[in-house]
Amino acid sequence: MAVYIYQHANWTDFSWDQSVISLLCSEVRHLQGKVTGRMSMLGFAGRQDAVLATLTTDVVKSSEIEGEKLDFEQVRSSIANRLGINTAGLPAVNRNVEGVVEMMLDATQNHDQALSHERLFGWHSALFPVAYSGMHKIEVGRYRTGEMLIVSGAMGKEKIHFEAISPALVKEEMDKFLKWFNGKSSIDPVLKAAIAHFWFIIIHPFDDGNGRIARAITDLMLTRADGMPERFYSMSGQIMQERKQYYKVLQKVQHSSGDITEWLAWFLNCLRSALLTTELELQEILRKSRFWEIHAGTTFNGRQRLVLNRLLDGFEGKLKSSKWARLAKCSPDTALRDIRDLMEKGILQQDQPGGRSTGYVLSEF
Repeated sequence: MAVYIYQHANWTDFSWDQSVISLLCSEVRHLQGKVTGRMSMLGFAGRQDAVLATLTTDVVKSSEIEGEKLDFEQVRSSIANRLGINTAGLPAVNRNVEGVVEMMLDATQNHDQALSHERLFGWHSALFPVAYSGMHKIEVGRYRTGEMLIVSGAMGKEKIHFEAISPALVKEEMDKFLKWFNGKSSIDPVLKAAIAHFWFIIIHPFDDGNGRIARAITDLMLTRADGMPERFYSMSGQIMQERKQYYKVLQKVQHSSGDITEWLAWFLNCLRSALLTTELELQEILRKSRFWEIHAGTTFNGRQRLVLNRLLDGFEGKLKSSKWARLAKCSPDTALRDIRDLMEKGILQQDQPGGRSTGYVLSEF
């Protein structure tokens, strides 16, 4: 029978290969600095849009990792409302969505506050407002009092993936975890986020929702590492993309005798990918912002603004006058007049002039 990490004496005295981890951690820190620098170049509205998009992705993807699909527009509406952003035209929000958003915003907006049993209980209650997970009644707002097995497979052919710490030891283990989490440490906060995620998952203190709470704890510590409450990259979004590997490495390292190098390396590489994705997205946001800044004094009609924004957002395929007409809901003659006007202003140009099917692209700016 496989031995779990928590069955070793002093199991939380984690170890890792410093030569591997320090290099990855330094690279992540460098990328965090670059992303923060790019964000500072955006105006207030641009920063607000970026934060709203990131938090929405974080909430939706963290739930999706657990197989729960939340309505994207409802999540966006809930976050926008709580951040004081105009929510006109956005849908009403159900209580389940509000609960997940409440937890995530508390973790990030109040990242400087201590993590406590009561705060975790509040998060858990917010996740399960009716004390049910699907059709199953669960213990809410307190640590589990029953055994916890993570299994898969048909009845009689179940495969046990993980057997969590005995419920009698959960409070004691959580006391130890929270003392470490809230205490001062020489460990880099990014590394501390990775360790906290793994440690919490191993304890698995709640009946349900452990994964989502672990990722909220991760975001809390990453927010501390960034030194600001604004979120510009989504760790949960990246974990969702790498979900199979996420579970695979957790399953493997849960059987180690204390060396968690493989988990830390995976976590840092995942975070690195999230930051690289964000850096590319910010380049596009800055490019769009720069375009409108250059053309602040240029006169455009509503149709032209609509299609130009689509082009700046990464329009797929060739832009032809017929496609312009469909996008702008106008006649082909009106579309052609709009295009010619922008060509005269040096904003659009023909793509490969002389071809059989004339397309248009943005001129360099």
